[in-house]
Amino acid sequence: MTTNPLHTDGNQVPPLDDDLAGALDDLDGIHPGIDLLRNGIRLLALDRHTTDNTQTLLAALAGSNGADILTALAHLVARLSTADTNPALRHLPLDQQKATQQHGETALYDLTDPDLHQPASDASGAITSH
Repeated sequence: MTTNPLHTDGNQVPPLDDDLAGALDDLDGIHPGIDLLRNGIRLLALDRHTTDNTQTLLAALAGSNGADILTALAHLVARLSTADTNPALRHLPLDQQKATQQHGETALYDLTDPDLHQPASDASGAITSH
């Protein structure tokens, strides 16, 4: 009989898969704020959740455009790429500042596209409480 690695004995939460673990490892040591995010993602991935909590988490992570983590990260990208809100960029030539800001604004636009949030919203909506 073949065992499904995603269904563990006693219905335990399985360990991180290689893709998620690798992505988190790749972000190690960049900044204490990134380490906090890594730790939060790891906690969310390995914690035992209820169906209600899972539904809320899916919406809060990426399924509630404008009120989710993905939207907050998009705004952070825009903030960090703008010299007005990130003094580290102010020494760059003006054309480089503008190009950086434009890319940040494009990231904000793309990451807040409702189509990007719809699958997580659909996943959240597909969960029904009993």
